[in-house]
Amino acid sequence: MSLAMAARFARRELRGGLQGFRILLACLALGVAAIAAVGTVRASIEAGLAREGAALLGGDAELDFTYRFANEDERTWMAEVASEVSEIVDFRSMAVVGEERGLTQIKAVDDLYPLVGAVTLAPDMPLDEALGTIKGRPGAVMEQVLADRLGLSPGDTFALGTKELTLSAILKREPDSAAGGFALGPRTILRTTSLEGSSLLEPGTLFSTKYRLTLPPGTDLATLEADARSRFENSGMRWTDARNGAPGVSEFVDRLGAFLVLVGLSGLAVGGVGVASAVRAYITGKTSVIATLRTLGAERRTIFQTYFLQVGVLSLLGVVIGVAIGALAPLLLAPLIEARLPVPAAFRVYPEPLAEAAIYGLLTAFVFTLWPLARTEDIRAATLFRDEISAGAALPAPKYLAMTIAGLALLLTLAGWFSGTWWLTLWTAGGIMGALILLAGAAVLIRVLSRNGSRISRGRPILRWALAAISGPREGATSVVLALGLGLSVLAAVGQIDGNLRNAITGNLPDVAPSYFFVDIQKDQIAGYTERLKSDPSVSRIQSAPMLRGIITKINDIPAREVAGDHWVLQGDRGVTFSGPMPDGTRITEGAWWATDYTGPPLISFAAEEAEEMGLAIGDTLTVNILGRDITGTISSFREVGFSTAGIGFILALNSGALTGAPHSFISTVYAEEDAEAQILRDLASRYPNITAIRVRDAIDRVADVLGGLAAATSYGAATTLLTGFMVLIGAAASGNGARVFEAAVLRTLGADRRTILLSFALRSIILGFAAGVVALAAGIAGGWAVSRYIMDTDYYVIWGSALWIISGGITATLLASLLFAARPVNTRPSQVLRARD
Repeated sequence: MSLAMAARFARRELRGGLQGFRILLACLALGVAAIAAVGTVRASIEAGLAREGAALLGGDAELDFTYRFANEDERTWMAEVASEVSEIVDFRSMAVVGEERGLTQIKAVDDLYPLVGAVTLAPDMPLDEALGTIKGRPGAVMEQVLADRLGLSPGDTFALGTKELTLSAILKREPDSAAGGFALGPRTILRTTSLEGSSLLEPGTLFSTKYRLTLPPGTDLATLEADARSRFENSGMRWTDARNGAPGVSEFVDRLGAFLVLVGLSGLAVGGVGVASAVRAYITGKTSVIATLRTLGAERRTIFQTYFLQVGVLSLLGVVIGVAIGALAPLLLAPLIEARLPVPAAFRVYPEPLAEAAIYGLLTAFVFTLWPLARTEDIRAATLFRDEISAGAALPAPKYLAMTIAGLALLLTLAGWFSGTWWLTLWTAGGIMGALILLAGAAVLIRVLSRNGSRISRGRPILRWALAAISGPREGATSVVLALGLGLSVLAAVGQIDGNLRNAITGNLPDVAPSYFFVDIQKDQIAGYTERLKSDPSVSRIQSAPMLRGIITKINDIPAREVAGDHWVLQGDRGVTFSGPMPDGTRITEGAWWATDYTGPPLISFAAEEAEEMGLAIGDTLTVNILGRDITGTISSFREVGFSTAGIGFILALNSGALTGAPHSFISTVYAEEDAEAQILRDLASRYPNITAIRVRDAIDRVADVLGGLAAATSYGAATTLLTGFMVLIGAAASGNGARVFEAAVLRTLGADRRTILLSFALRSIILGFAAGVVALAAGIAGGWAVSRYIMDTDYYVIWGSALWIISGGITATLLASLLFAARPVNTRPSQVLRARD
């Protein structure tokens, strides 16, 4: 009976329209739309990757080997299971035209490439024709950016190593580009046979081979993978198939999507503040109605259910609007999004992300409306005979408090489950709660200081009126500081993280980082290479080390992933070096380096930080597959390995006797004056054309470009949060407009002019915006420091440019929201207002 009566009352209340609930609808719709749109884009990319997995991979399955070609057994097995097998060799080299040199990522292919998809060239021609003999030289194609850098046009000649080739066309698109991962240089494609005599694939050269397979219809990829892994368990083979043709891209999309969803949840938290404020203001406006119902005998439960149902229906409407926007926006913007994506995407309506966004929205509405709705129990029939509703208890009844906590726990549980990142979810939730507590405390402090400040601002009427309004109950200072402050906190944290990442990569580069990485230096070249550089006064330091690449397959004779999970050290092959004496600058943190003349079983020195993360200890054994051969060694020491300076850093080092006779090359870093870098490169490249030089500044620029894209994506999410906060500001300004009209009428009656009153309104907005900006900046700096220090493991510096923008943004947002509602108070005739007051 109570619920039926409440439903009738709620239906009648809803006849009054949406007045008082527009901000609730806008806040919920914006937050839900942001999460739904991010989820739809992510689902579209995942569907595109699944649909075109074979095209992205370049075949139905791929076997990848490091430093070597497939042996006879491996080739035989591939020929037995596959309809076609295509071999690709992938490595870095230098493309040379006269004295101009450019780093390039080489893809050497056979006649079957590509098994799936097509290569797009300009001018348009078949790939077989482009890679054939042209002007008496082997043909090759390269990306436009590299051709422009070298000043090449189709028909021109360039060199790779000691081999001259003809550029036949510009590479516009390769179907399997997403499967290649991050590359430091633009792509060049040529036939593997064209590399004969180039000196680029000597023993020890850093290269990988990929064998793409076309499989008979109906082949069970899971069974085939299991067979391949069991046959070639210790060969260092890596398997990929069309079920996930671009695993790196897929993982990146998942992580970025999860992060953006969490940013979206921050936006919903801001919206939740607006929802709570809207409900609180609405309940306050319904005080006389509720008191009348209590006079007529309505129970507290009935009244609560009435407004709970009403707010629930409107919240559901806001969620539906948000879901519709989040579903339609990606579809409408699909051409623009696809043009920016390096992978295919199948844009359509996906129910899962929309349902996820709807659940987030409904739970957020429940958590943030339950508390203000509980205030209906504090309204008594006697309120009809009083001027205002009493403040009531600071906390709602225990049952409402318990339901709020349960709703919040369910929201966090679902967020962790949906995003798949429990740790990040909990940290995000903790950060949001911490920021809300900090902002709530700041709002209370601002009101206290304003109350005290109004007493000492005599002689300054504009300041006195502003402070008095802030300290009063009707100005909504708490809502302004909470909503705007939380939105600015998210934006501030993103700005600080982005700035510190860029500083970590590019900051102080001339003082810390080397000028060049040189790779593929052969054993018979290292002496001459070192002599050339040591005789150059512009070179301050040279570091050289032998290098191979290996895959850690076992820890203490147990598969490595069973011991250390998916630690990044186990994801692919890692650089391996060997040494007799301990290299200069090595700092041992535990254990001891082997003797210079040690000749016993293999010993290993491992990176200390990574060892702690993987749970390794002195005396543990590691099995490393190098060139298809398993080498098992005992960990004898841990040492510091730093990667932030862009110098040489090996996770794993062995004693020299462990790799006696293994074909290897050398890697070297050169620290030189910037003016001398070009001459050093010309001399070494002309004398040793097989050596590949990676200019550190160029590599850093490419990484910075990627980070710029990430920062843009997260900034868009943070901007949505800020927009939601601005909507809350508008709601707070609208709800307090009646009080400002009365205030302006009184002030005008006492002789104040419109300009003075308007300045008072502006000043109170500036004070609140400045306060919200300062608190948000503190929260953003704290969040940026935590992420930089504990997640990115980089030094932290406050990015003051971003910080000042945050404060100015807070002032501007509150000022705009206030001025939107300033016209009516300053222009209404005092007599009209004062006569209407009892």
